[in-house]
Amino acid sequence: MTSQPPIPAVFAQVAPHALWVLALLLLVAALGCIVATLRTPRRPLVYCAAALLAATVIVVLIPAQHAPFVFRLLIGIAALALAVLGGGPAAQLTLALATRNTTRPSPHDGILVRALTPEGETTREVLRGGTTIGLLERLAAAGTLMAGFPEGLAVLIAIKGVGRFTELEQAEARERFIIGTLASIIWACVCAGVFRLVAG
Repeated sequence: MTSQPPIPAVFAQVAPHALWVLALLLLVAALGCIVATLRTPRRPLVYCAAALLAATVIVVLIPAQHAPFVFRLLIGIAALALAVLGGGPAAQLTLALATRNTTRPSPHDGILVRALTPEGETTREVLRGGTTIGLLERLAAAGTLMAGFPEGLAVLIAIKGVGRFTELEQAEARERFIIGTLASIIWACVCAGVFRLVAG
């Protein structure tokens, strides 16, 4: 009759996998918060998603061994989805806190800024297509980091800066561009960092 292994030994074998499961559940919960706030923007959900992402980073720092392939795959998919979808609400919240809503959004996903013309003061729209550009930006940022090519971030930021250069005459446009870009990319980098920690 075979003897059962002692409880501490069983726990030692199960604990590493339990941490990977916990990390995956935290990422999925954060993704759920983000999906919910995409439909109805709510600041508490963004705060909750950020806290869950921070908790995930802490959890993936604990294990002393590499994650099995299935966990690397699932965590990678969840981290990429969270990077792409979560950066938008995070950037919007950061902009709202930083600018105190001093700029007005426009129907075409840009912002309305004041401009002086020979006829007087008028408003014009700049930074159009921010949502679509942000999704692609975070996909590229997280993808390059997850693939082990961090140099791609420099290329990405350079392309975005050159593409938006002519729209950055007004100070309020420059401010929103810098804050939004940094918040978006930092979110994507943290999500990608989770995968890099898991992949070892």
